[in-house]
Amino acid sequence: MKTNWKLCLLIFWEFFKIGPVTFGGGYAVIPMIEHQMVRKKNWLSREEATDVFALAGSVPGAVAINSAMFIGQRLAGVFGAVAAMTGMMFPTFLFVMILSILFYVFQGNPYVEAAFIGIRPAIVALIVYAGIRIYRTAVFDKSTMTIAVMLLLALLIIHFHPLAVILCGGLAGISIMIMKKKLGLAVNLEKKQPKAKKEGGLDRAG
Repeated sequence: MKTNWKLCLLIFWEFFKIGPVTFGGGYAVIPMIEHQMVRKKNWLSREEATDVFALAGSVPGAVAINSAMFIGQRLAGVFGAVAAMTGMMFPTFLFVMILSILFYVFQGNPYVEAAFIGIRPAIVALIVYAGIRIYRTAVFDKSTMTIAVMLLLALLIIHFHPLAVILCGGLAGISIMIMKKKLGLAVNLEKKQPKAKKEGGLDRAG
């Protein structure tokens, strides 16, 4: 298959723009990736993005880098994955180098310390927002709600390892699907989209 170098360059540029604003890393970067890839560029559907983030969180490595590579690979193959990874990492690498020098020079400065006090809760807000965005797509019926609540309690009370939570979620999903099929119940694999309403003879969706 011929490599689409123009698309690879676009992928690099989009993730290059995301890289400098991914404060907090990890799940805090999800809202920005979702905004660029789903709502702005329309390269992925919301359901596809949710699947990518779930997969990125279930394998070793940083969620932001994993997500970038999965999306790049889906869009343009191996070279797309490399372009996305490079675009995400390069500006962050430069920022870390510069900030390391500045932090060493201004260490102990009360203004710098005050800035970090404000940044920490802002990161929490980003992570919560990312969770809400994923929740709207991933939890769409009683079964998925039950899985989410049970595994959240397992994390909070039993302190399950994250990998164990992911494996339990996968097994629970398969078990529920098999059980529903045996009972003759409908199996929904994604959230049902509401039908477009018509107003004034025109379809709002189009």
